[in-house]
Amino acid sequence: MSKLYVLNYVSPIGEIEIRGTNEAVYSIMFSNRNEPLTMLTEEAPIQVLEECASQLDEYFKGERFEFSFPYAFEGTDFQQKVWNALVTVGYGTTTAYKDIALAIGNEKAIRAVGSANGKNKLSIVIPCHRIVGSNQKLTGYAGGLWRKEWLLQHEKRCLGSKGGFMDERDIFKRV
Repeated sequence: MSKLYVLNYVSPIGEIEIRGTNEAVYSIMFSNRNEPLTMLTEEAPIQVLEECASQLDEYFKGERFEFSFPYAFEGTDFQQKVWNALVTVGYGTTTAYKDIALAIGNEKAIRAVGSANGKNKLSIVIPCHRIVGSNQKLTGYAGGLWRKEWLLQHEKRCLGSKGGFMDERDIFKRV
């Protein structure tokens, strides 16, 4: 792998640490620091990391609904299947862990899907925040349930501002 760089992005819900190379972003994680660090840990800006931060900024402003910067994830074959399925969950919608298990062809793997979801290192971009329990309750999120709720409400507000009517239940609509 190429040299790894870190860029710290301050979002409305806390600092996000973006890690990657000149080729791709490998990690987007909430840092839970009280004080932000400098923006970039290396001497020169890295275009891929800056593009990621720019797209995250557009997401938080309600101007972006999909991400297009290069990213890569590393994990087991099973984890990668789960993460690829997560990407298909549309902006402003939710689905259950069970539905992801069905989507990857392993209906009994609900707990394993939850575990893979928890190992996702590309927060927001691989939208694990859109996965809820079968009872539509918010469960598990590495960044904290309050952030998961914030992200879902944010997406709901942004879709609502695009001219469509949404009521409170629409955020928990299944894909």
